Amino acid sequence: MDDVMSRDLISDLPQSIIESILTRLPIRDAVRTSILSSKWRYKWATLTQLVFDEKCVILSNDRCKVEDGLVNFITRTLFLHQGPIHKFQLTTTHLQCCPDIDQWLLFLSRNDIKELVLELGEGEWFRVPSCLFKCKKLTRLDLFRCEFDPPPSFKGFLCLKSLNLHQVLVSPEAIESLISGCPLLESLALSYFDSLALTIRAPNLKFLCLEGEFKDICLENTPLLVAMSVAMYMTDDIAEHFEQSSTCNFNRFLGGVPRLERLIGHIYFTKFLSIGDDLGRLPITYAHLKVVELNQVSFEDMKEILVVLRLITNSPNLRELQISGSSNTLAAIDAPDLDFWEDECPSNCTFKQLRVVRMTDMSGVPHEMEFIKFLLANSPALETMSISPCVYVMDGRLNMLIELLRFRRASAQAEILFIQD
Repeated sequence: MDDVMSRDLISDLPQSIIESILTRLPIRDAVRTSILSSKWRYKWATLTQLVFDEKCVILSNDRCKVEDGLVNFITRTLFLHQGPIHKFQLTTTHLQCCPDIDQWLLFLSRNDIKELVLELGEGEWFRVPSCLFKCKKLTRLDLFRCEFDPPPSFKGFLCLKSLNLHQVLVSPEAIESLISGCPLLESLALSYFDSLALTIRAPNLKFLCLEGEFKDICLENTPLLVAMSVAMYMTDDIAEHFEQSSTCNFNRFLGGVPRLERLIGHIYFTKFLSIGDDLGRLPITYAHLKVVELNQVSFEDMKEILVVLRLITNSPNLRELQISGSSNTLAAIDAPDLDFWEDECPSNCTFKQLRVVRMTDMSGVPHEMEFIKFLLANSPALETMSISPCVYVMDGRLNMLIELLRFRRASAQAEILFIQD
């Protein structure tokens, strides 16, 4: 019994298990295990995943001291490291443009780096060195607040599967070239870009997240896309550009994504899709689309309403629908044009799989109520419809509720929840 108690069972574990344990520790604690015994002195030094953050050093009010401590800790860790490094992550607000980062990346480019995450603080932006573009085994690249300028000889990351660029200074041509030069790319996130016109060609792309000021977006070759989230910010220049456009944005953006399963559209997304020539009948059926969330839909704009109708009526397996409104109450009441619903809604439309509907920021204007009426009358499997009135609408809430109770329901089990904050 004494022999069992005296044995160092942890040290005798296989190296793969020890590495798994050390990887779950903060890197500072993992390095500290070197003082446990001679056996443990270099156990941490073969870790293939290195994650650095502000916990690596003792924080103080002296910013220069914290920065120097962090730089020294990372440099010493890399200097003592042995073997390949598959993941390097640095997340800190204390480093911006730092010459030591160039040396770290040069070291990583020679050590089979596969995942690289650089999230630096605001201030002078870091310029990505040329050695990064020689990391041929990269499978994941996350860059925050930096300048990204690939050399002319760069042909892409042939192994890259995940790309996340947040507040990155880069030309549209370089982004398009980068995306098309990553044939295995499955996940793409671009955020906080200004006045960007972009054509995305990524035959293996499955997940897409876009946020920023986009003058134009075209999904040209994305047949495997299953989930996307889009938030668009509008400036006067972009709004003027939209008004002058005749190209149908709906077809350019959603016309080639037959495997789409989840769609989230934030601010101005339906406005963007409504730009251009009349939608007509769509050449595509979204047979896999199950969840749709559209925010700030203007129910005073017939073209935005048409975007919503075309999308959901071409999604036979839709299960969950969430829509928030942004209607100008007076404008919507002044021009009801209710013949629109007879003209544009398919008479044989049935949402056979729709279970849950959430309508938020509703103003009770005619087109909002007609849309709700349309959903209730054509959703035989509906279980719950929740409706939340806009906080600015007070007087019309009772009228909304009375009108809702009069609507015919295709589902006898459908429960209508009128939620008042």
